[in-house]
Amino acid sequence: MQTASKNICERMGCSQELSEFKHGTVIGCHLCNKSIREISLLLNIPQSIVSGIITKWKQLGTTAIQLQSERGQCMLKCAVLKTHQRVNS
Repeated sequence: MQTASKNICERMGCSQELSEFKHGTVIGCHLCNKSIREISLLLNIPQSIVSGIITKWKQLGTTAIQLQSERGQCMLKCAVLKTHQRVNS
């Protein structure tokens, strides 16, 4: 028996993102008081991804997909901050 995470990795190649429609569907289910587990089973998406989408929506008010370049810039900023904190400690 295959798990939902294995299925999604096989279908999406693990490096691709869910569509904005899927993100919206997750939020719609959440607003209809479905649990993370129920949403995961219904949409065949891992619970961790469902949870992440809901958390991002609650914090930022959006489910927009970040572009790869924006993610790279964010990761760079985090790395610089961590290095700066280690030097100053």
